[in-house]
This record gives sequence, structure tokens and C-alpha cells, in this order.
Amino acid sequence: MRPYHKVLILECGEPLVEIPLGRFAVESPHPYERLGAPYGEVSPYFLRKSVVDSLIVAQNYLQQIRPNWLIQIFDAYRPVQVQQFMVNYAFSQALEMRGLSEAELSPDRLSEIWEEVYKIWAEPSLDKTTPPPHSTGAAVDVTLVDDVGGIVDMGSPIDEMSERSHPLHFANTTDLQGQQYHANRQLLCSVMEKAGFKRNPREWWHFSLGDQMWAWLNNEANPDNPFNARYGRLF
Repeated sequence: MRPYHKVLILECGEPLVEIPLGRFAVESPHPYERLGAPYGEVSPYFLRKSVVDSLIVAQNYLQQIRPNWLIQIFDAYRPVQVQQFMVNYAFSQALEMRGLSEAELSPDRLSEIWEEVYKIWAEPSLDKTTPPPHSTGAAVDVTLVDDVGGIVDMGSPIDEMSERSHPLHFANTTDLQGQQYHANRQLLCSVMEKAGFKRNPREWWHFSLGDQMWAWLNNEANPDNPFNARYGRLF
């Protein structure tokens, strides 16, 4: 269980709606669909209605600071079956990177690799009190695209399983390139948080609004004014 799973969910029933992709940059085909992730009848480019509205607000803030720059939506709504697919894929990638096969691993080594996977990927829980953030329709993975259509370099790719994924990894570097990575991450964070989102403390690309993680982060910052989550798992 993650710390944010202690937050009570008071589901508001707000619908899942399509993100107006014409306002944003987007990768096509969707990266997880390209891998074969089982979305079924739903699309990865959906979010709760108020979350979509806030994402548009964040895009407008970005345009004020960087004209013609766009937020690129990497991933949004993710059914639990897709979460399970991607967790399994991440585990297989972790094995491949280490030149290992699951059959040869000791229980301790197997546990160690799964622990690395779950540092990035939420457990694909079917328990309605502990939903993966993306399965609520209130979490979105984003980056930035500049005014000539180039993806802004954040110092690590989305979903990388390393400490470089931590939002403040480059905060104290003296390297000029690292300082630029940090500035790019902070620009993304500033426009998203100004629109009401909260950033995952372990992933520079992951932002949420209205789910358990969002409420927990708000509560950590201001314990005298506690929040509940308003979005739980869909379907």
C-alpha cells in the first residue's frame, strides 16, 4: 500500500470524457497501444471532465509563457487490465536489461526486481479503496513540445526506471545541461500546478487532480485543511 491509499475516496460520479487532442501535442499511435495493451472499448486519451478542463487551463498558462509551445499528452486513462499489462511489460524489460530470465532468479532477486518495477508502476489493484491513479481518470502523463515541434528534453524518457525520473534529480547539479533539464521540468510543473494539478514525487511526468495521490500531496502540504479524493477507479 502506498501512503496516498490511506486517503478516503468520495466518488463524485463525474464522467470520463475525451481529451480535445487538437489543443495538445500527442503521440500517435499511442505508445502502449503500439505494444498491444488491451484497452478494449475505451481510449487512453480520456480523463474526468474537470481534469480535462484543468488541462486546458494548464495549456493556456504555458502559451502565455512560451507562445506556440504545447503540452504533449503521453498517457491518461488506463484501465486496470492495461496497468497489469504494462507492469508485466516493465518487468520483462527489467529482466532483459539485466540479461536475466525469470526462471533463473532466486526469490530474493525476483523480489528485488519487482520492487524496482513498483517504484515507477502502481500495483494493478482491483480493490476499490486502492486504485492505480490512472484507472481513476484523474492522472495524466505529460511532457512539452516546443515552438518548432521538438519534444523538450527532460533528462530522461517517460517511464524510465531510474533515479533520473525523480522530479528533482537535476535540481542541484552544476552541469549546464542538467540545469536545463531541471528548468524544463520546473516549467512543466509550474503550469500544471498553477492549474490545480499535483506532481508525483517520483515521476517528473505524472500529474493528478482529484485522486488519492492529489489529496495526499495537498494534505502533506497543508494538514490543517484535509482533502478527500473525489475520483475512484472506473469500471
